[in-house]
Amino acid sequence: MFSTGSRLRSAAADTFALVVYCFVIGMLIEIVISGMTFQQSLSSRLVSIPVNILIAWPYGVYRDAFIRVAQRHAGEHFWAKNLADLLAYVTFQSPVYAMILWSVGADIEQITTAVASNALVSMAMGVAYGYFLEYCRRLFRVAGYV
Repeated sequence: MFSTGSRLRSAAADTFALVVYCFVIGMLIEIVISGMTFQQSLSSRLVSIPVNILIAWPYGVYRDAFIRVAQRHAGEHFWAKNLADLLAYVTFQSPVYAMILWSVGADIEQITTAVASNALVSMAMGVAYGYFLEYCRRLFRVAGYV
């Protein structure tokens, strides 16, 4: 239907990856670490779906730029890619996440705890998301990931 170089195919892969990953990981952080109720977390995750749909492709482009800069300065070392994934994830997702939590009625303490926890956990989450995103791009047969 769409060529492997299609922007629509790339956007679909990035959107699928971000929606699925953020729903699962966000709910775990909100309930287990931040002390939000299941209802608050579910509300937050449902609000996050349209937000993630809007930001998924721009985030994918943003993340790819971080990867290119890291590879230009450090070569193909896995640590450079992992560090780029981590930095891209934290700097892009944290402000978005704080706004989502605020919009569903989380208080300042819950927002601060959730965003700070997310930033700390992002040391693994950002890297894990990078691998998940690349896996989804391969599933969607996006050019460069086939």
